[in-house]
Amino acid sequence: MTVQPREKTAKTVTAKTARPVTSAAAGTPAGGGAGAGKAGRPAGRRSWGTAALPWGLLAPTLLVLALVLGYPLVRLVTLSFQKFGQAQLWGFKPAEWTGLDNFTAILGDSEFWQVVLRTILFAGGAVVLTMVVGMLIALLLQRVSRWVKVLVNIALVASWAMPVIVAVTVFKWMFDTDYGVLNWLISKLPGVDFNGHNWFASGPEGLTVIMLLVVWGAVPFVVITLGAGLTQVPKELEEAARLDGAGAPGIFRYVTLPILKPIIVMLTTLSVIWDMGVFPQVYLMRGGHPEPEFQLLTTYSYTRAFVVNDYSGGSAIALVTVLLLLGVVAVYMRQMLKIGEVE
Repeated sequence: MTVQPREKTAKTVTAKTARPVTSAAAGTPAGGGAGAGKAGRPAGRRSWGTAALPWGLLAPTLLVLALVLGYPLVRLVTLSFQKFGQAQLWGFKPAEWTGLDNFTAILGDSEFWQVVLRTILFAGGAVVLTMVVGMLIALLLQRVSRWVKVLVNIALVASWAMPVIVAVTVFKWMFDTDYGVLNWLISKLPGVDFNGHNWFASGPEGLTVIMLLVVWGAVPFVVITLGAGLTQVPKELEEAARLDGAGAPGIFRYVTLPILKPIIVMLTTLSVIWDMGVFPQVYLMRGGHPEPEFQLLTTYSYTRAFVVNDYSGGSAIALVTVLLLLGVVAVYMRQMLKIGEVE
């Protein structure tokens, strides 16, 4: 029996296991030639097609959005820089370009800033109340029996699907001066007489009623979304925190809340956008003629444009409102990027 030398055996193994040498300049195996280049082209086509496929699928939706939202937005911006009233609407006079005069006029108007402050306070109160009530109901639904949860979800979906005009009618009856059920219930308290109380005699009380109407319509979406998020909280983390001596508030603060943070940020941002854009609730509750102490940015812009027939001034107010909402969206995007970096 002949034994091969160790060096020869090592050379044989190295030759069998060695990989083809790659050209650093061309990025292809040495000696590959044209065949390697032809093999690489379909991969490039496939990658380009893969990148273009999502845009192709989104193209119809983007086209519809451009047609539905693009023209009104361009028209809004154009009107805000023009003098456009009833004479221009009927074609008796051409529209005149006024530059920043419309913005200077509204920014120098004290009534406009009162409306801005009122809108911010209204939206802030509605958002805080919506998120707190929605979180409490979502947490409660995690601790009730299944059939109770089903009944509550049915009630939430029913209230969420109710048309605004129907909800306004219900709230008008509840807060009616003469036949309101709320005045009747409060008057049952000892030493309290709310019979004939007019909730809309002052702006703060009336806006509080409208805020409750907005919250009542927004809570179902928050509850359902937070409820879905709560199902993703690992029970092992809650049990570990409980074994470490944490109570219910500690578990919620250090376990549940960090996991729900992306959902809470999203819901808060959407609530701010929706509540700053409230229009039908105020318009319908005041019978189509909101008083000055009930004016928000949306109704103020509408009144300026279609009641006073100052379409350019109303457009300028609407554009300022859009810019404020874009600021809210920018804050939302920044928070989401921070959350993504942490993860």
